[in-house]
Amino acid sequence: MINFTLADQVATLRMDDGKANVVGHAFIQQMNEALDRAEKEASAVIIAGRDNMFSGGFDLNEFAKGQDAALRLVQGGFAMLLRLYRHPQPLIAACSGHAIAAGSFMMLCCDTRIAVRGDFKHRLPETALGMNFPAVLGELAAARLSPRFLTAAVIQAKTFNPEEALIAGFVDELVEPAALLQRAQEEAVLLSSLPGDAYARNKLDCRQASLQRMQASLDDMLASSIQ
Repeated sequence: MINFTLADQVATLRMDDGKANVVGHAFIQQMNEALDRAEKEASAVIIAGRDNMFSGGFDLNEFAKGQDAALRLVQGGFAMLLRLYRHPQPLIAACSGHAIAAGSFMMLCCDTRIAVRGDFKHRLPETALGMNFPAVLGELAAARLSPRFLTAAVIQAKTFNPEEALIAGFVDELVEPAALLQRAQEEAVLLSSLPGDAYARNKLDCRQASLQRMQASLDDMLASSIQ
């Protein structure tokens, strides 16, 4: 599901389940294992999707198993997002298509987000699904999206095409599909040339307040689940 490759000290984590790259328990475990390996072997990380699809979000089959199963998956997924957002190395998203729900939030966690042009969707559909935004998600949206588009993205669940997503702050750069991985590799090599300790320290310092609120939100969720 997540393939790990290494070139020029850049680890590429390629998500491909043959469908929507849904975030389930196996996905979360593989992502954490890949990040562990990247911290040991690489200087920067690219997270990439399959053709036409970055990720469609959480595995809805787990949600269908009941509230407890859904809560376990959401807790694991939120912990993964928190880890991605504070990952010490340069983290680049290579968005090859649709990025929906948890797929969009994975992109928001990345330091540089490069996406392809085309008939693709970027969306946070939680309001449309009747879900609320805990701080784990709200902090990411507030930190990375343009304030002018927060209402449309978070409250109104607007669907953005790639050009709109660039303006709203879902992505930083658009390229043609054939150029995506090369451009992501170039950016990763460039960022990995920066002093790693300073990069990690400044990332944590810059995001400290958001990370604290995100961690507190996750801790509250975990505490309520065992009461």
